[in-house]
Amino acid sequence: MAEVLMPRLSDTMEEGTVARWLKQPGDQVARGETIAEIDTDKATMDLEAFEEGVLEQVLVPEGGTVPIGAPVAVIGTGSGAPASARPSAASGAASPAPTDQGAAPVAASAAPAAQVAPPAAAGRPGPAGFPSDGAGARVPRPAATRPDGALRSSPLARRAARRHGVDLSALRGSGPGGRVVRADVERAVAAALPGPPAGAQQPRASGGAGALGDVEEVPLSQIRRVTAERLAKSLEAPHFYLTSVVDAERLLALRAEAVRAVEGGDGVRVTVTDLLVKACAKLLRSHPEVNSAWAGDKILRHHRVNIGIAVAVPEGLVVPVVKDADEKPLLEMSAEAHALAARAREGKLSLDDMSGGTFTLSNLGMFGIDHFTAVLNPPQAAILAVGAAKPEPVVRDGEIVVTTTMRLTLSIDHRALDGATAARFLSELRSMLEDPLRIVL
Repeated sequence: MAEVLMPRLSDTMEEGTVARWLKQPGDQVARGETIAEIDTDKATMDLEAFEEGVLEQVLVPEGGTVPIGAPVAVIGTGSGAPASARPSAASGAASPAPTDQGAAPVAASAAPAAQVAPPAAAGRPGPAGFPSDGAGARVPRPAATRPDGALRSSPLARRAARRHGVDLSALRGSGPGGRVVRADVERAVAAALPGPPAGAQQPRASGGAGALGDVEEVPLSQIRRVTAERLAKSLEAPHFYLTSVVDAERLLALRAEAVRAVEGGDGVRVTVTDLLVKACAKLLRSHPEVNSAWAGDKILRHHRVNIGIAVAVPEGLVVPVVKDADEKPLLEMSAEAHALAARAREGKLSLDDMSGGTFTLSNLGMFGIDHFTAVLNPPQAAILAVGAAKPEPVVRDGEIVVTTTMRLTLSIDHRALDGATAARFLSELRSMLEDPLRIVL
């Protein structure tokens, strides 16, 4: 028999959630066949079988979350032990993690363990993996350590422990090799919360599961969770903002010509975002300072120009990357960008689709937003925010005329990039957009 392990499906992934099983116990499985869909911190991805045989056991139910490397299923010849013979590895399951020696699970709404737990023998496990001293009090269990004596814990677990004031050394890790993962910290926090007084009236739910009164609790998706963490990390950088107003009349005329050129055929309709991506890509080649990243004790100057395009999806925000955007013809680059956006909305982006970005563009103009400032996509040194193109009175040759303008705001990491350097890039970008044939020549 072969265990199917939770793979690393993105560069920032620490754990994955089983969104849907496409195969059920007893089904025949071929090597390379997709058996489940996994929600990662960036997208929903396919879990493929690396062995052929019969799916004998599903160890993690749909909605269950486990760390990288944890078993999620077993593939064998069809004669394996029943699924009940193995414990579930899902840290996201509704029931608490299994404990040693048959300790009874403690409901989340129960009173504190010391009040309701029956007397237990010394060393008997208590809630959240704590052993008992025999009188219901919790005694820390030694944490799993590496050979060098360091505590085995995931970055997410350490971050959650700092936030809630939890001593990691008091937890029993449920991750691979006894490593403490975020779910272990969350279980410890939940077990430490006092329950309602006896006879107290429970809050009346007015919504679905998790709703209390007029408030509905919405569980974080993996994408939303990691987006929050990365954006909080981004704000550690000293942001600096520059805004420029572009006369977009000729840019929109070029876009209309490009659209007419592919009408009636199979070509992709070029968008304003496509033209902006191409313009930025051409300029980044001659402005390597902007195409850089902050790396703590050094600055990384990228030799490739890979443009990330922010795409809104129901679960949050993802940034697929057009690789070598400066070297590709406009129509080829446009087709690739549209294909990436489609896969993003379907939750089918691969790790490669979202890796390697050197500069990011975020366009909210289609929502009627005139102007906004974007938060950096770390470790990149710059991101461009694009507002709506709209009619506006301007002074031209001493006269007031109405033209279509568009506001661009460049956010930079002032550690990696100076304001004057970024200003030169933005000024040249405005000139190119106002003379848009330079984009395609």
